Amino acid sequence: MDFRIARRAGAWIFMSILVVTQLYPLVWLLLYSFKTSSEIVSGQFFALPKRFMWENYVDAFTSGNYLKYIGNSIWVTGITLVLTLVLSGMVSYAITRFKWRYGNIVMLVFLVGIMIPIQSTLLPLMVIFKNMSILNTHAAIIIPYVAFSIPLAVFILSGFLRGIPHEIEESAMIDGASIYRIFFSIVLPITVPPIMTVTILTFISIWNEYIIAATFLSADSLKTLPFGVNSFVGQYTANYGSIGAYLVLGALPVITFYFILSDKITKGMVAGAVKG
Repeated sequence: MDFRIARRAGAWIFMSILVVTQLYPLVWLLLYSFKTSSEIVSGQFFALPKRFMWENYVDAFTSGNYLKYIGNSIWVTGITLVLTLVLSGMVSYAITRFKWRYGNIVMLVFLVGIMIPIQSTLLPLMVIFKNMSILNTHAAIIIPYVAFSIPLAVFILSGFLRGIPHEIEESAMIDGASIYRIFFSIVLPITVPPIMTVTILTFISIWNEYIIAATFLSADSLKTLPFGVNSFVGQYTANYGSIGAYLVLGALPVITFYFILSDKITKGMVAGAVKG
């Protein structure tokens, strides 16, 4: 009995530490967004703001071009999600369901793609996009976003598809259904859990991405949400309170999107692990 109590107490302590370490950055950022710059630079990280500076949020919304940048982020992220889901779904279906000689090699190529760092591709992509005359367009960031999102998506989806019985598709073929009809009408609805997992992971990574966007975009009308922070940084000064407010506004869509579909991540990962 004593051992059970000690084990339960240890589990509660561990979970409490985990919750605190995960929630503290969000709480700290929220308090940060309501402080003045002088309060922030004073180093009192745990202190409450002397007065809640709602002006920081007004400044972040107006001076940070919030509506323009969030519109660009929604557009770029939406196009990336659609292309990633369609292409990775077709690739995963071809690798796992068709019997062809190079299926394992193609799968290995996608697995290698997961390990390639983004930074190592910036220079060659710059040359390629310059020759294609698509620099400083949304296509210049959507293409690498899709390319770097597909390998992980293929890994997740293929692990799930391997566990789907072939008899489902064979019966559909007997009834005269084409490959595309089978994929879109039968296989795709079954793979909703891993698709939700891919959607959430891709959304979070693309929404917060800065390096590729900063390299290939220069026009203010095309920039995405992370660029808004630069609006509050001058040569000698920075409005730290407005930066914190802008970060909170930028994180709200991600947090909302994640909590709405968070249970799908666990279902998708478990399904892929068990069925794969």
